[in-house]
Amino acid sequence: MKAGFETMKHYLRATVCVVGIIGVLFASESLAVQRESQAEKEANLKGQALGGLFNRWTFDQQKPEEVPSEFSAVNVGEGTSSVWTIQADAQAPSVPNSLRSQSSCQSSSCYRLLVADKFQYEYPDISVRMRFPAEGAAGQGGLVIGFQNEKNFYAAIVNLASKKLEVIRVLDGQVTVLEQKDITPKSADWHFLRVQRDTIISKDVIETSFDGSLVHSIQDQSLGLGRVGIMVVGNSSLDFDNLYAIPLFSQRPLSSPAAY
Repeated sequence: MKAGFETMKHYLRATVCVVGIIGVLFASESLAVQRESQAEKEANLKGQALGGLFNRWTFDQQKPEEVPSEFSAVNVGEGTSSVWTIQADAQAPSVPNSLRSQSSCQSSSCYRLLVADKFQYEYPDISVRMRFPAEGAAGQGGLVIGFQNEKNFYAAIVNLASKKLEVIRVLDGQVTVLEQKDITPKSADWHFLRVQRDTIISKDVIETSFDGSLVHSIQDQSLGLGRVGIMVVGNSSLDFDNLYAIPLFSQRPLSSPAAY
C-alpha cells in the first residue's frame, strides 16, 4: 500500500512539472507573438488596398492615346522601339480602356518590355489578360518577372499562332529557353496568362498557366528580387488589360543552415 502511495506521489509530481513546463511555453509563445489591434489591422488592410501590397493596373484612369504612367519602356535587341498607348476599348475585360503595344521590329530576339516602376518582388504572383491579332497575323508577348535591367530578367512568352508557351531567362544578356510547351487556347478574344515564382524546400520554382491550365513548373535560381511587367516580341501588336501582381511569402528559414 505504501509503495503504491509513493508511486502515486511521484506520478502527481511529474504531472505537475509537465503542466508547468507547458504553461511556461505557452506563456512565452504568447509574449513572442505580436498581436494586431483592430486599428492596426484596419490600417494594414487599407494600405494593401491602396497598392502597398496588392497591385492592379486596369489602365482605366488615363485618357486614350496617353502613355501608361508608372511604367518604363525597355528595349532589348536592335530595331525600332515599340509604342505603348492607352486605347478606348468597349470590349476590354475592364472598360473603358485597354493597353496596346505595337512593335515593328522584325527580329525574333527583339524584346519590348513595359516594366512597373515602384514595385519589386522576389516571389511574385502576376497575371494579365491578353488579346492577340486576328488569326495569321504576327503577335507574341507575355509577362516579365525578376527584372533587374535589360540584360537580366525572366519572361513567359505566348505564341498563339503556333500554340506555344515558352519561359526564357536573360542572364548577362544571354537568352536561354528554359522550357517550351504546347498550349490549348480557349475560344475567346481575351486570354489569361499567369506566372508564379515560389520557393519549395530552398528550390525556386517558376510556374506558368494559360487559360487556367498549368503549363510549366521550372526550377531556376539564377535571378532573385526584381520588377515585373509585360512584353511583346518581334513584329507584334497586342492588347493587355487587368495586370495584377502580388507577393508570395515563402517559408524559407530565417537562420542558416536550414532545418531540413
